[in-house]
Amino acid sequence: MSESISSIAERVLFSESLDDKLILGPSDAEDLELSDPVNLPDLPSRDQSIEITTNRNRANFPGIDCIDNEKDRGKLLHFLANHELLAAELMALALLRFPKAPSEYRKGLYEAMREEQIHTRLYLKRMKDCGVSLGEFPLNDFFWRITSRVDNELDFITRMNLTFEQANLDYSKYYAEQFRLAGDKATAVVLEKIYQDEIGHVGHGLKWLRHWKKPQQTDWQAYNESIHFPLSATRAKGVVDFNEEARLRVGFDPDFISRLKIFQRSRGRTPVIHWFNPNAELHARAQLNGNDIKMNRFESAIEKDLEILMAAFSKRDDIVLFRELPSVSHLEKLQSSGFDLPDAIGENELGTGKLGGFRPWAWSPEVSQLFKPFAQQVSKKIKDQWRPPVPSLWLSKEIGYLLEKRIGSLEDNRSLCRNVEHALSMISNDSVVYKPGYGCAGKGFRIANEKTPELEKWLSATIKENGFVIAEPWVQRVEDFSVHYHIENGKVDFLGATKVVNDHRGRFRGIDVAPRWSKLIDQELAAFLYKEELFGEWYHKIIPEELGSLLDQYNGPVSIDAMVWRDSYGRLCLRKIVELNVRMTMGRVALDLQKKMAANKFCSLRIEKKNSFKGEEGLVLNDPEKAIEFLAVWKVNENEMIRN
Repeated sequence: MSESISSIAERVLFSESLDDKLILGPSDAEDLELSDPVNLPDLPSRDQSIEITTNRNRANFPGIDCIDNEKDRGKLLHFLANHELLAAELMALALLRFPKAPSEYRKGLYEAMREEQIHTRLYLKRMKDCGVSLGEFPLNDFFWRITSRVDNELDFITRMNLTFEQANLDYSKYYAEQFRLAGDKATAVVLEKIYQDEIGHVGHGLKWLRHWKKPQQTDWQAYNESIHFPLSATRAKGVVDFNEEARLRVGFDPDFISRLKIFQRSRGRTPVIHWFNPNAELHARAQLNGNDIKMNRFESAIEKDLEILMAAFSKRDDIVLFRELPSVSHLEKLQSSGFDLPDAIGENELGTGKLGGFRPWAWSPEVSQLFKPFAQQVSKKIKDQWRPPVPSLWLSKEIGYLLEKRIGSLEDNRSLCRNVEHALSMISNDSVVYKPGYGCAGKGFRIANEKTPELEKWLSATIKENGFVIAEPWVQRVEDFSVHYHIENGKVDFLGATKVVNDHRGRFRGIDVAPRWSKLIDQELAAFLYKEELFGEWYHKIIPEELGSLLDQYNGPVSIDAMVWRDSYGRLCLRKIVELNVRMTMGRVALDLQKKMAANKFCSLRIEKKNSFKGEEGLVLNDPEKAIEFLAVWKVNENEMIRN
């Protein structure tokens, strides 16, 4: 007895053997109806050698510029083969999930699955010629993750046929042309066949979109109503030349084609790429010392847990790169809460299209290296160009120390110490805090009130690693705050001020923002800052003038940490510059989130430990299910002061 459509689909989806997955069923296979839909598996069954990996372990896409190299050509084909195999497995899943779909739809879907099997086999043959086998590089799960959890047949054709396969109308034609230009006619022929088959697959989706849509809807309206976040019409076209001819052959009407062509990124603005690298100081220090970077558990967790914060600086048509993408359900929750999300993609999924520039957390050494291969994709007219890393000095505490000296506010009992003897000489009757030259967020400092062998040993190791420590009195803190600027072509713009919430040892907890920063402080403090210390004169005029010359040729965000403290007589004192941060900061995150989500309201951003968070009020920005150590919690307080 020959196999039925359902039994063939079960083999394609659940067999672990690649050979079994790629055995073609008869073109006229009988469609015997299943009694019940199958349960959704977490992943398609695959032998260990070809199993799908997570985002934590992914191969870099080599790009079309590398196809002159045989190994890289095989690697590119490896990516494409995985896409075709996933497409076959997803179509098998749809056949099993929707056994009661119209027979004509199921037969068309079955034929498309057979063609995806053929495409996979063709790619495997060309890969073998290049000396590459499937599974040699990590196999990503992107198509499966986005497409497998569909609700119905319309949802499936929207995601698979009308989005991913429609985008391949652009990619398959473009890659075929590029391989032919490179002299690889065999691969070009494979891609040209896939291109022709893809026209039929997209046509199958369009036919059934028109069958299931509301009578009064246009194709464009029906498509946009059916597509679900995080997908959008942007994903229905490649980041290569837009193939209008293929879409006409599919049967799309001119209105649909025109609207898709100008949608989002084609609206005159290319996407800016955002990247979260909060350990910039550690990278700068490692490069300065000629060492490999070493991150502890918490530093590594911050990097992975809080990537979503880059969305605060981005626009809807920008791209935030993720080491590990948040779940679709979490992104949907953020969107429904009014969080205006950009396109979120994996760090290795950046294509070859034009880019609108780069905006990392900081221009540290590893970021410049990460973005350098994509520098040529940015127009020279764009302001956010690729750049070499900023000088290591700019990512150290010495840059703030130099600014203090420039404006004449450096206190006599504060000093930059490059040797142990100098550091120990700073100890007097009061406690002294020693800050490593490349520390941040109040981490890694040491408080001392006497000279001990342990202190001397710590100072020796810290100065050796950082080059210096900052020594200053440990004072009675009253208020910590940050002042935020943006520098562009030498012009320094004041953006606002935020309240910094630290614990009793000066370690960072969060940020408070308000319609006006003065509303966050009491009357005594406001009178001191604005009348006695002339806050506006210092932070609106004197300091910006010095920043422009101190940070020559720098474009980007800058923030100054400052604090008010009480001396032994109870008098308020202002330390105008505690640190100068030549990068993004949590305060800037809070300012931008307030602007985007809660203009003219009191808001707070807290970085909480995951294991101690009780689920209090507020929007958890990062995905709690995937967080390792930290949660970023955003809260809007409608009509009252923020309570810590």
